[in-house]
Amino acid sequence: MRAAFHKALRWLLATWALAALLSLAWRGLSPPRPLAPLPDGVQAVELPRAGAPLRLAYRSWGARQGDDGAPRPAVLLLHGSPGDSGNFRKLAPLLAPRYFVLAPDLPGFGHSSLDVDGVSITDHAAHSLALLNALQIERAHVLGYSLGGGVALQLWERAPERVASLVLLASIGVQEMEWLGDYSLNHGLHLLQLAMIRGLDLALPHFGSTDALQRALQYARNFAQTDQRPLRGLLQRYDGPALVIHGEDDFLVPVEAAREHLRLLPQAQAWIAASAPQAGWGTADHFMPFRSPPPFAEALLEQLDRVQRGAAPTRATADPERVAAAARPFDPAAVPPARGLFLWILLLLIALSTFASEDLACVGAGLLAAQGRLGFVEASAAAFIGIFVGDMALFLAGRVLGRAVVRRAPLKWMLSEASLERCAAWFTKRGGAAIFVSRFTPGLRLPTYVAAGVVGTGVLRFAAWFALAGLAWTPVLVALSMLAGRRVLEATDWVAEHTALSLLIVVAALVLVTRILPGSLTHYGRRRLLGRWLRLRHWEFWPMWLIYPPVLVWIAWLALRHRSLAVVTAVNPGIPAGGIIGESKADILARLAGAGDALPQATSLPGDLPERERLSRLDAFSATLAQPWPLVLKPDAGQRGSGVGVCADRAAAVAWLDRNPVDMLAQEYVGGQEYGVFWYRRPSASRGEIFSITTKFLPEVRGDGRRNLEQLLLDDARAPAMQRAYAEALGARLTDVPAPGERVRLTELGTHCRGAVFEDGAELAGEGLREALDAIAASFEGFHFGRFDLRAPSAAALREGRDLKLLELNGLTSEATHIYDRRHSIFTAWRVLCRQWSIAFELGVAQRAAGVPLTSLREVLAMALAYRRTAARRRG
Repeated sequence: MRAAFHKALRWLLATWALAALLSLAWRGLSPPRPLAPLPDGVQAVELPRAGAPLRLAYRSWGARQGDDGAPRPAVLLLHGSPGDSGNFRKLAPLLAPRYFVLAPDLPGFGHSSLDVDGVSITDHAAHSLALLNALQIERAHVLGYSLGGGVALQLWERAPERVASLVLLASIGVQEMEWLGDYSLNHGLHLLQLAMIRGLDLALPHFGSTDALQRALQYARNFAQTDQRPLRGLLQRYDGPALVIHGEDDFLVPVEAAREHLRLLPQAQAWIAASAPQAGWGTADHFMPFRSPPPFAEALLEQLDRVQRGAAPTRATADPERVAAAARPFDPAAVPPARGLFLWILLLLIALSTFASEDLACVGAGLLAAQGRLGFVEASAAAFIGIFVGDMALFLAGRVLGRAVVRRAPLKWMLSEASLERCAAWFTKRGGAAIFVSRFTPGLRLPTYVAAGVVGTGVLRFAAWFALAGLAWTPVLVALSMLAGRRVLEATDWVAEHTALSLLIVVAALVLVTRILPGSLTHYGRRRLLGRWLRLRHWEFWPMWLIYPPVLVWIAWLALRHRSLAVVTAVNPGIPAGGIIGESKADILARLAGAGDALPQATSLPGDLPERERLSRLDAFSATLAQPWPLVLKPDAGQRGSGVGVCADRAAAVAWLDRNPVDMLAQEYVGGQEYGVFWYRRPSASRGEIFSITTKFLPEVRGDGRRNLEQLLLDDARAPAMQRAYAEALGARLTDVPAPGERVRLTELGTHCRGAVFEDGAELAGEGLREALDAIAASFEGFHFGRFDLRAPSAAALREGRDLKLLELNGLTSEATHIYDRRHSIFTAWRVLCRQWSIAFELGVAQRAAGVPLTSLREVLAMALAYRRTAARRRG
């Protein structure tokens, strides 16, 4: 049943994806949709631009001239976003008996051209001015509704002599009253909104048939391109007559914005409406002008008539007390709490953000409370609900999927089987107390909540314990963030000018505190914090994506220099693509058959064999060995120790094979000291060169009869940095208490990312070793560049090249691993890696000149995808 459902789901998603791609192709290949004919009552002017002219549509009401033939005063109505001139079809006729009324469809909306790059309020101001010029209107009263208010202010900035008076109708203005009150934060939300609408537009196979999405897209572009920061300065400088009209229950632009505009415009008249159904306009919200304009139209006409008579106050004639109030700086206490739709949007954002980071969401909620945009209870409740829903989902995932949950995305990227088993055992022992403790211990929440589901905890029991822990943690963190945010926001003028940066610093500090403080209260937590510090301090523990960018830049330079990136794949003709990825260990060992005693015994265990036959082959192989166990099992194609296991007995080997249903290699276990020797030989040379030697140490801890293995490794000087790798390797043994003096190896793999300690062994480059490597390489025709992973009885034996055992031979993408010696800096590592790749390109160029074919980048990509599919099936 489940398989049928998954198959149907895959078909549905594939069909949807194909339809979306066809829709994109159709829209891309179709010619631009021609502009629709203008309906009755709509006119247009054409404005010059590159390519086709820009059509600017408009509606007009009333006569251009009076009975005496003189031009009548003009009123320019600017709509909001999304909107068009039709928004004023009720208001404009009320003004038309005494004024010539003009309302454009701002480009991107209505019947104007839709294919415009710039749709910000600055662009719209330029288009509005162009319309006045085209219609030869020298001066107009300008009314801006919603976003149109910003257009009106920008129009005055461009041509103050063309603006007779200003009317802000439910208008935007100062940045502090918009959304989160800061340009960077608001701009980020607007860009997110734009990205979501674009994504929806791309994902829906609508073949260009929907106008609703296009209107939403233009609206999102409108706000994403608009910068409200200059509007405060424009309001402070505007010196002509002004009228501010607003509703007290406006949930999109709060009435507090209108009050701040009135403060900055001391000459402005005010018409602030309260909700009053009996008065005819109903709810005094953002859309009041569309429903019942007569009440404020009367106030508007009175203002326009005053201006025409020269009786309206200007900044120069305004009340001195209001002029003084306008000069005072902005008071952050004037910021209104979120309400209406915006309140629910904020609460939803907080709840959803907990899925990414619970602590960061709590900090963000506290900072919103500090700004006064949310109440403390609302902020805490939103964070708690988001955390509760997310963590209950983790619990239910463990409850429904069981231990298989760690093999499903996305949890398989964040949770290992070993950590799940440890937390399951801990939860079984401690019960609800484990939930409570994990809430205050970063790193334990995810595995503990999943483990609680895996062991079959009752839903109500888990929910009760979690609610108790969440209620003890969430309000405290929100309150701490709120108090810290208030202190910072009240601190200095610099903070007021750099709100986003200040809040970012607060967020970073609070998250750091919430991560460090709980852990620092216990010895266990302090040692884990030490491990994190060691990983930050020493580059050897840094992730590959942080180490390799300079090396990749160097590789790109080498590719340009040698006019080919693929040339490097010719470096080892005997290995597909030179060993760049996914090379077969079994094939390489077969090519090395002439190396004789240097090779340990091994056999292939294909993944497509029936389980019984696979185990039979394993048993037959182990029976041929003088020491059947331990035995090494490794993927035929693998890197960085992934999927490699040292199995102490048959039961462990059976379990390991079950976890790795891919082509595997069984190899006899070889004792001695492990080394990595990087070697290369130029095609024209008879002898090779040793580029690097690494001595690999497998770390140990010594028991004291008191502490278990986890405590011993955390108390070690270096091991805390690799605590996760060692815990993975030790598994259930972490709780074992070694006897006094007993030595326990933390890892069996000579791989740095699996916990081995690497030291530079350059002093071991003896002539005997060089001759031995030349002899081994000579048995493998087509090998010129790579690393030998060897074991030898001693350092002296390695230097002399005697009694060597070749564990593995790696090709092009192997590293000169001596760089991970802690004595070497990151700059030394970069220098060595760049030199290594320079040699690889030089050898590749020589091989190409000798006629060795190159592997195309397309083939390399196919190999990488095949390797990735194989690696995804491994669980070792």
